[in-house]
Amino acid sequence: MARHDLEERGRRWIGGGKLARTAALAGGLAAAIVAGALVAGSTGGTAASGPKRVGDAPSFTALECGTYSGKGCAPASQRVDLTRPTFTNPTKVTNPLFPISELNSAVLLGKVEGEPFRAETTLLPGTTTVVWAGQRIKTLVSQYMAYRGGRIEEVAIDRYAEADDGSVWYLGEDVVDYRAGSIFTTAGTWLAGREGPAAMIMPGNPRVGDVFRPENILGVVFEEVRVKEIGKTVRGPRGPISGAIVAEELHLDGSHSAKVFAPGRGEFSTGSGGDTEILALGVPADAMAIPEPAQLASILTAAVGLVGAVQGRDWEAANPIARRIRTLAASLPKHGQPPLVTARLAAGVNGLARSVKSRKVARAGTSAILAGESILDLQLQYRPVSEIDRGRFELWAYRVLIDATARNRGGVSGDVAAMEWIRDRFAHTLEPAERTELDTRLLALRIAADAGRLAAAGDHAIRLAARLRSLGIR
Repeated sequence: MARHDLEERGRRWIGGGKLARTAALAGGLAAAIVAGALVAGSTGGTAASGPKRVGDAPSFTALECGTYSGKGCAPASQRVDLTRPTFTNPTKVTNPLFPISELNSAVLLGKVEGEPFRAETTLLPGTTTVVWAGQRIKTLVSQYMAYRGGRIEEVAIDRYAEADDGSVWYLGEDVVDYRAGSIFTTAGTWLAGREGPAAMIMPGNPRVGDVFRPENILGVVFEEVRVKEIGKTVRGPRGPISGAIVAEELHLDGSHSAKVFAPGRGEFSTGSGGDTEILALGVPADAMAIPEPAQLASILTAAVGLVGAVQGRDWEAANPIARRIRTLAASLPKHGQPPLVTARLAAGVNGLARSVKSRKVARAGTSAILAGESILDLQLQYRPVSEIDRGRFELWAYRVLIDATARNRGGVSGDVAAMEWIRDRFAHTLEPAERTELDTRLLALRIAADAGRLAAAGDHAIRLAARLRSLGIR
């Protein structure tokens, strides 16, 4: 659950590369990485049958302080996560402060170490089962993807369940961190019943002074949260949101950061020392029941056209397309739009004009893709999540083309990784034959990227994007 601990980013530099090769040999698909290289048996049966059954120990949750110094934690008397939970209907999450069963997709924006930060959370189809403390618990599965400076940085596959008292529990995550487009560590991966206990991520009825641990695998991951305020009103994508809680989080290194949870959105903001992660949009809570502004589709079409123009160094065409994007963006309705997304779109459009003027292929092409990304965020308010994820998949395919043209092998590898993970969000909406074709084409793209055949990777990516469009993504 690295997204809850910005201070831990960058501490997992403990080697990599082997898993990237495993992924390529397995077809390069995110599902294959998780099922094979990371957590064999993550559905519960295999994982629970291993030799280490910490979660079934008499003390079902760790009491020791998990900071590096072993100090700074609250006394056990203040913790509300020490009662053994029972799970009768665990995938029906009704807790408004962590509504994971209803939070189909969310976008979080901010900065980390001065660079633009972006994260996407998506509720994946289906469930999985985790065996912990003598119970077989069905869990929801959520995918978290983080990007820094426009490049893939981290992916986590998270498992959640609600106990009978309304508290929401975190039962494990598969973590994959990237460096220069390649996997370099999976440190932070854990599963309840294998490495240790499950962890409470939200009490059923939080009160001021409540303390709980969203991560509690000593020596692997650790966070402790204290509720500081309840009933707060925060500024959301649609205006004020009442009923939020403000908490203080203790991290492994003994530092603290502020965290806010908001009804209908769950984790709303976190950060410290200039590093921030704020929810920009979450659906269905922030969905719109009015028609989509026509300019959005027009801007996205123009952005894709601009990628082709700059990739072909057709600057005579690129300049008027960039001007058209700027004009269309300026005409978008201002009222009711999520301010964080519109601010990033405005900055992206301004940067797009400068990058086209500079006639730098990689910079101009990437700027067009990032502008398209903001448009898809705005369209998320109006369209099905799976349709938006297909659009994101297509944009990453165009980024493969741009990075291949720039001879950026690490960039191409990371672009393909993003496509592999996003594929898992919408593949279930395709017919079996279409899904097989998608996976076959994606495998060919991964093989070309791993072999360093960048021109071939660009060709595979564009053909794949064209095939998806023929299935009606836009």
